[in-house]
Amino acid sequence: MIENILPAGVASAELLAYPEDLQPYPAEEHLIAKSVEKRRRDFIGARHCARLALEQLGEPPVAIGKGEQGAPVWPRGIVGSLTHCDGYRAAALGHALRFRSIGIDAEPHETLPDGVLDSVSLPAERMWLRTTGSELHLDRLLFCAKEATFKAWFPLTTRWLGFEDAHITFEIEERSAESGHGSFHSELLVPGSTTDGGAPLQSFDGRWSIAEGYILTTIVHI
Repeated sequence: MIENILPAGVASAELLAYPEDLQPYPAEEHLIAKSVEKRRRDFIGARHCARLALEQLGEPPVAIGKGEQGAPVWPRGIVGSLTHCDGYRAAALGHALRFRSIGIDAEPHETLPDGVLDSVSLPAERMWLRTTGSELHLDRLLFCAKEATFKAWFPLTTRWLGFEDAHITFEIEERSAESGHGSFHSELLVPGSTTDGGAPLQSFDGRWSIAEGYILTTIVHI
């Protein structure tokens, strides 16, 4: 599913059914030695997807460590992002010579729990949700897009980005109450100076899709 909202040159892999014989990569086992089973499966599954994506890029399989804020540590010359939610794990990777950063996120296509929306959205975003006639769970789509925005932001800045620090707007091509797709724009509301020597960040553009009970959002920043 996720490959449908990623541009050419970005490699991806996803798991909907978890292989019972899937084992942790030996050099990563210490990172999840004390983790509960669900956390282990998410970690192992997402990194398994990452190594499948590395293979597509012509890169060898390697251990993928954890850096600041739990961000994955990619091999030199690679940028990418991981995501997981109940029943779904995925990775998207590309060569740093082509892309500055990648951010992806997956969420179940369900409404947000009570009380969450106010803490993850801006007043203008809540107004849009109230006035947009849609049977899709757009509150969860908004949350998913905010998560993808942070994942695209952090590797370039190594700074936190709060939910209130990006204003997200959407274009929607709705097919039914259970599926849809479109684009989104994340306008950054804080200074976007970066550590990679590139231009400061002002905004991100992304794609989204809802299918098979999941919301997927992707940002590929050039």
